[in-house]
Amino acid sequence: MWFGHGTDNALDEASWLVLHALGLPPEQAPDYSQSVETESVVTARALVTERIERRVPSAYLTGSAWFCGLAFKSDERALVPRSPLAELIETGFTPWLRDGPVARALDLCTGSGCIAIALAHRFSGCAVDATDLSADALSLAEENVGLHNMTDRVALYQGDLFQPVYSRRYDLIVSNPPYVNAADLAAMPAEYHAEPAMGLGSGDDGLDITRRILANARDHLEPDGLLVVEVGESMAAAQSSFDALALNWIDLACGGDGVFAIAASDLPR
Repeated sequence: MWFGHGTDNALDEASWLVLHALGLPPEQAPDYSQSVETESVVTARALVTERIERRVPSAYLTGSAWFCGLAFKSDERALVPRSPLAELIETGFTPWLRDGPVARALDLCTGSGCIAIALAHRFSGCAVDATDLSADALSLAEENVGLHNMTDRVALYQGDLFQPVYSRRYDLIVSNPPYVNAADLAAMPAEYHAEPAMGLGSGDDGLDITRRILANARDHLEPDGLLVVEVGESMAAAQSSFDALALNWIDLACGGDGVFAIAASDLPR
């Protein structure tokens, strides 16, 4: 088994599934003295068995995942919500984002919609646009927007990166795009192959989509705007490929790496 969709060890993974079977939140500490209904035991055993035998992420088995302290629906239509960008959203992208209110933000490759919705929660009054090429992912994002009562704050668009919002400018653009290189994609454990491949792979070096974002982002940012992108394990390739750009690689207190920020004025025209 492989972990990496919200947990990093077997005990936490089993606890998540058992707590779900008991109807308890995943952050609740286990109470080993609690009596359990036979039906819940059967459900818990079935979930753990399915996790082991099918090798799918637990979020797909429970139908839910957590991001930025918020609960989201999760299934095979989009990647399981997970990203070190959560830490930056919670801190308001300090110190890279300029002071003042964020009126408009854009989430590229939104998937389940978790980043867009978290942005709307963090920046009160901010209008958030979110784009994705996958109709399946957007159908899940739409359910999550409704779940969080954000239909008046988060707008979803199907299309290729900036294409659906070509005439708009933003104070902040955030993206967790596909960034897995071809070799790593082929060697990924079964748990990752349970997710949509179009949400993971991005060419031979994992940077095909990031290149296009960098090439076009300036046209969609306000003059004092900010672009923040996660490239994960393709960080070394990005540092080499984009060495001429003033990318700020962010040290993350909660772990993870491969996230950069760059001011609009430092982006290519």
